[in-house]
Amino acid sequence: MRSKTEEQESTPVLAWFAGRIPEGWFEAPVEVRSDRDEILVTGTVAEPELGSAEGAEDARSVACESRIAGFREDTRERRIRIAAEAERRFGRKVSWAVRCGDVEQAFTTASVPVMTRLRLPERAVLDTLIDAGVARSRSEALAWCVRLVGQHQSDWIAQLSDALSAVREARAAGPDLG
Repeated sequence: MRSKTEEQESTPVLAWFAGRIPEGWFEAPVEVRSDRDEILVTGTVAEPELGSAEGAEDARSVACESRIAGFREDTRERRIRIAAEAERRFGRKVSWAVRCGDVEQAFTTASVPVMTRLRLPERAVLDTLIDAGVARSRSEALAWCVRLVGQHQSDWIAQLSDALSAVREARAAGPDLG
């Protein structure tokens, strides 16, 4: 589930990465998502061949994690150069993620501070999560709450995002007052 603030990136940014990422890095075109602070580039690498041995699911997961770790290490310098170019060009941080089979790992992602004002009852919720060992800080507790809402209300949030998209499209199609 993605909100409008984390959306599939526009054609020029997607095209730039498609042209800039070396051939052979990924087995399919990259997925490029973004918000106002960050561009996340996700590519898919081939799953390792394991055969059909007993316990293959656990082995497959370990093999995919290993394939992702190898990709991350082997491409580090070049990814840094590509990210630096994109950051200058688009004015946002660039992060990377790799998918292999059912395993997806993001690395070099931005953690952006967000200011919020909470009253005593809301702060009490965060402090309870800290006291229970769910989170180490109010910031971490709030992030946990946001992830939980995203997981359990994803259909509703997707509906809101679609409605906002329709509003943007209607505005764009309206009269030019300038």
